[in-house]
Amino acid sequence: MNRRNFTKQGLLATAGATLMPRALHIISKKAPFKEIIGHGDFQYGVDRDWGNLDPMSTPVKNCHEMVQDRFGRLIMITDETKNNIIIYDKSGKYLASWGSSFPDGHGLTLSDEGDAEYLWICDNGFGGNPQVVKTTLEGREVMRLPAPKDIGVYPETDNFYPTETAVASNGDVYVADGYGSQWILQFSKEGHFIRKFGGRGDGDSQFSTAHGVCVDSRGNGPDTLLITSRGHNAFKRFTMEGDYLETIFLPGAFVCRAVIDDDMLYSGACWSRLKYLNQTPNSGFVTILDANAMVVSNPGGTAPEYRDGVLQLMLQKEKVFHHCHDVCIDEDKNIYVCQWNAEQSYPIRLQRI
Repeated sequence: MNRRNFTKQGLLATAGATLMPRALHIISKKAPFKEIIGHGDFQYGVDRDWGNLDPMSTPVKNCHEMVQDRFGRLIMITDETKNNIIIYDKSGKYLASWGSSFPDGHGLTLSDEGDAEYLWICDNGFGGNPQVVKTTLEGREVMRLPAPKDIGVYPETDNFYPTETAVASNGDVYVADGYGSQWILQFSKEGHFIRKFGGRGDGDSQFSTAHGVCVDSRGNGPDTLLITSRGHNAFKRFTMEGDYLETIFLPGAFVCRAVIDDDMLYSGACWSRLKYLNQTPNSGFVTILDANAMVVSNPGGTAPEYRDGVLQLMLQKEKVFHHCHDVCIDEDKNIYVCQWNAEQSYPIRLQRI
C-alpha cells in the first residue's frame, strides 16, 4: 500500500503522548554531517548511529523493512526471533518490540483500514514455514493467507517463498513470491484467492526476483501495481488485474520494493555493480525517481545520467551501505535505510538537507 497514506495524520511526540500536527521541516544546514550524499535537491546527511540499540537486549540479524504508522512511530521487521518487530520513535529511541514466530521475517506492509492500522508480515520460509500474516500493531494475529499449494494454485514442484505484500484500496492483498516461483498472487480482503500472474522468465510480464510489490496511486488515472524485477534491474507496472503496462529500467540497481511518498518514488538498491560485472558484494545505494520515472538522485551512488533520454549505468560511489533492503520516508523527507547482510547493523537515517 502507498505509504503516503500513513504518514500525514499525526506524530506521537513520545510513547503515550497526545497527537500533534506534523509539519514539513527540511534541514538546510550541511555543517553537522561528516558525510553528505545524494544529488541535486535530494541530498542527505548520513546518521550511522540513529537506530543503534543494545544488541544483547534487542538484537537484529538483518534489518529487512520499515514502515511508519499514523502516530509517527517507525516499525521495523528483522529475522531475529527474540524481537521480530522493533518500534522506534523518530529520534531513534526504542519504544517497544514483539514477535518470535518469524525466523525468516522479511516483508512488512502497513494497511490503513480507517479505524485502525494493521501489519502484513511475510516470512519467506527458507526454514520450512513460509507465512503471510496480518497482525495488529501490537502483534495479535488477525488473518493468515493460505499457501498456494494448499489451495491447488501451485503444483508440488513450485516453491513458495513470499517476500512482500501490497494492499489495494478495496482491501485486496497482493503477495510477491519473490524468492520462490516469481508469481504475484492476488487475494480478496477476506483471504480468498483471485488470480496469479507473472512467473519466472525474461518476458515483459515475467520476473527475475519479484522482490517487492507496491500500489501506485499517483496521478489522476487508475491505481497500478509497481512490481520489482530485481534481477532485471527494473520495476514493472501492471494493472490491478495483472495486465502488463510498462518497464522502468534502472541499469546497475538491483532494486527492492518501490516506496511512494507524495509524487516521488524511493527504493533501496540491494546491490550495485562493478562496471560490466554482476552483483558486487557489500554494495548498494538508494535511488529516487520523480513522477515521470526519471532518476533524480542516487544517495550513495553515482549521479544519474541520461543520454538521448536513456538512463546510463548506475554504480555505488560512496561506501555507505551494505545491501540497502528497504527505505522508509518520514514527513520531513528523511530516509531510514534498512540493510541486509550488513554485519547485524541497525538502520541508518539519511537526513534531508
